[in-house]
Amino acid sequence: MDQEEVLGVLQKLRNNEVDSYRVAKEEFLHFCAVLLKQEDAIDFRGNAQHHGETIYTYEPGWTK
Repeated sequence: MDQEEVLGVLQKLRNNEVDSYRVAKEEFLHFCAVLLKQEDAIDFRGNAQHHGETIYTYEPGWTK
């Protein structure tokens, strides 16, 4: 998964085109590096799953 693919996924989450996105253990570090550069990174919520997978959702204001 390259940077453009990650940005596409993040945009789909923002636009509610997808409800969630599952990131495999092998892709996590790269996905997270791109995510943390986003201005609204705090609005993405990661939920850890078995075998190192993480499910990301976009929930503006969830930390408040």
